[in-house]
Parts: sequence; structure tokens; C-alpha cells
Amino acid sequence: MTSSYQEAVEYSDRWLGIIKQPSVSVEMGKWIIQESQHNFARHFNKGWLEYRKSVTEAGDWAVTEWTGRGARFQDVLGREFIDCLGGYGMMDLGWSHPDVIAAVKAQLEHTPMPSQELIDPLRGVLARLLALTLPGDLQYSFFCASGTEANEGAIKLAKMYTQKAGFITALKGFHGKTMGSLSMMGKADYRQPPGVLYGGPVYHVPFGDADAVERQLDICDKVGIGIAACIFEPIQGEAGAIVPPEDFWPRVREITQHYGVLLIADEVQTGLGRTGKLWGVDHWGVKPDIVTLAKSLGGGVMPISAFCSTEAIWQVMMYPNPFIHTTTTGGGALACSAAIAAINVTLRDRLWEAAAEKGAYMMQHLNRLCEEYPDILAKITGKGLLIGMHFKNGELGYKAASGLFKRGVLVAGTLISATTIRIEPPLVITYEQMDQVLDRLEDTLKELKSETQTLSAMLPAD
Repeated sequence: MTSSYQEAVEYSDRWLGIIKQPSVSVEMGKWIIQESQHNFARHFNKGWLEYRKSVTEAGDWAVTEWTGRGARFQDVLGREFIDCLGGYGMMDLGWSHPDVIAAVKAQLEHTPMPSQELIDPLRGVLARLLALTLPGDLQYSFFCASGTEANEGAIKLAKMYTQKAGFITALKGFHGKTMGSLSMMGKADYRQPPGVLYGGPVYHVPFGDADAVERQLDICDKVGIGIAACIFEPIQGEAGAIVPPEDFWPRVREITQHYGVLLIADEVQTGLGRTGKLWGVDHWGVKPDIVTLAKSLGGGVMPISAFCSTEAIWQVMMYPNPFIHTTTTGGGALACSAAIAAINVTLRDRLWEAAAEKGAYMMQHLNRLCEEYPDILAKITGKGLLIGMHFKNGELGYKAASGLFKRGVLVAGTLISATTIRIEPPLVITYEQMDQVLDRLEDTLKELKSETQTLSAMLPAD
């Protein structure tokens, strides 16, 4: 065995020992932090460390998470935080929900992964559960590991079914970062660096503008450009929790049906209760042709995603080649068990109703703060517990995120809007925890107001 192999064995042994410990000492915690910083900088992505200034500058040590329950988590030094980020929509059930953990542990005793050659039961069970809960007659599902993969599958399915190559999507939309999903991206910062993306025509229209969708479809129809599908988020997440006009989704459904174009709803961030309905499109009673979902589907425990459609559309996935779209690891037994438990808990506890009530409570107080601090906050947007706090500029947003973190609240910005902080806590967050968040936010805004007033006083008069 070479020296590097031996080093790898010893290093992995040490970490396996740490993983098995229920807690760590302060000294061990500091070592973990230093090791994590080193490993990210040398072997993963140094830019990620630099991007996380709001948390790395909030104390003497960069924060390295260790454990969590519900809407609270702790770092390796035992410091506690309220989670208002929710893993970017992954933690609907909170950290380490006991029912999901129990299901995964039980399945682990049977088999972690299927053979792929025989029929494993859990993929079928999960597909049936989705058929019972999704809007319309979406009967079939395919499982993978990420929202991006789900959207890639939806793009492929739409192309195969329609035999057309074009797509219409939204400015500031977000559907993933692999080449097909990235071609639907609504921001140049992510589209331009890779160069040529998906080969078919992709047209971007303003989100919420049904007239623009209709105009683009009419133009494409007149010049003979075949459009396979329109793909939109029910509510734009990375753009800052942007809610479309009330008539947008119903009109887009009518327009796409008129032109024989499929409608894809990207429910990766909005699905399973986040917005105050079980599915984002339920706010408008719309039945898409294809739905994609991920994030909270795994209950915050396992990675799993899906794209789902009708029996008629799914025919191209089954015949003549049922192996036209496959994955070795997607929809594994552990992931499916987590998803089955997550759906069970969401339906049993009617968590979308909790999201609606708690979201209304949170937005009421956030709008009050917006009125009280008009020089700092511009507006509050969203539905349920998918909320965007829009600041007057990006620097204020950064300072607010950093100030909140110093006060034990985790928030984050968005990938599309530089001036927005998302409020996206677990749906199980308590009212007491929300009040604590609001109090700490108000303290942060008072501090920012004082800083800006002091800075203004120091500037020379014109």
C-alpha cells in the first residue's frame, strides 16, 4: 500500500470515529472547523468559504454545523441557531424529523439500494402516493436525486412526446445548473460562462406576463418553430419569492392548450406545502402536464427528486424502449423510504395549513418592519413560508444577514436577486421561534438604521 493510500485509511478512520460520536468537545470542535476550512479551500471550493462571509465573520470561528432538531441546529461548538433558511426549501419537516429518520433506519436493515434488475417495492409505493396527491391526472413518476435532474428529465420527456425542440421560460427563473436546465436559466451570470447550452430554441419572457407567453407562442407558430413546453415555477424562489398575478397560471394553462404545448410546473421549491398549499399550482387550481419536485420530498434526510406526468405522455417512457431513461442511484430504497415518510407526515399533520397560517403571521410583522424602516427595506413578497425580504441595496441585505447570524438566526440570499434575503424556515417552526426571529430582526434593523444615519452625518454636504 502506498503512503497516500495509508494516509487515506488513517484519515477516514479518524473521521468515521468522529461521525459515530454523539457530541464533540470544544477542542475537537475547533479542530473540525479548521479541517473543514482547509478541505473546502484545498479540495472542494475555496469560493464557497469566501461567499459565506456573513457567517464566517460573525464570530471567532467559522460556523460548522453538527446537529439539529426541528427549526434549531447547533454547530460543533454547541452554539444554537434558529434556521430560517431551511436548506433552501429542503427542511420543510425540520432537522432530523424522527418519523423520517425511523423509516430510513428501518429500511437500512432490509437493503439500502435495489438490485436494479428486480422490482423493488418502494419506488412503486412512492409513485402511487404521488399519483394520489399531485394535481390532475399525473399518474407516473421517475425518481432521481436532485431538482436539476428532475427538470432535465422533464425537458427530455416533453421533447420526446411532442417531437419538438423549443421551450418558453421566464426571466429570473431558476431550474438547475446542468446544461439542459441551465438553458432555461433566467440570468446571464450562470448561462454565459459555460458557453453554448441546450441546442433547441429557448425563449425567455417576463414572469407573470401571460400576454408575453401568448405573443411568443403565436410568433413561433407563425414562423414554424416547434415549442415542446413552457416551464415555470409556480412562485419564483431564487428570484426572491415572486408571486405572479392571479390570472397568470390559469391563462398560461389555456394558452398552452390552445397551441398544443405542454405545461411544466417546477415545484422543486414550492411543492409539499411550502407556499400554503400542498402544491404551488393549487393556489390557482391549475393542472400541469408535467410536474417536477425535489428538496422537501426527502424529508430533509435523503436526496430524492421526481418528474411526473400523465399516462398518455408517459407512453414514450415505456414504449418501445422502457430503458430510454434510467439511473442507478436515483430512487434508492433509503431515499424512497424517506419520501414515503415525508409525504405521510405532511398529509397527516396538514403542514401546508401550518405554512399558510405561520406565513401570514410572519408577513404581517415583516410588512410592519418594512413600513418602519423604509430606507432599509423595499418590500416583502411571497406566499406561505416562502418569503422574500427585499432590501434597498445588496449591501444592506448582506449586513442584515450577517447581523441576524450574529444573533443566532440563519438566513441567506438568493441566486438571482442580489438585494433579497429569503425567509424559508421549516414548516414546523413554532410561533415562539418566529417571535424570536422577528425580535432579532428588529434589533438588526435598528442597528443598520443607526449605522446609516451615522454614515450620512459624516458625509460632506453637497
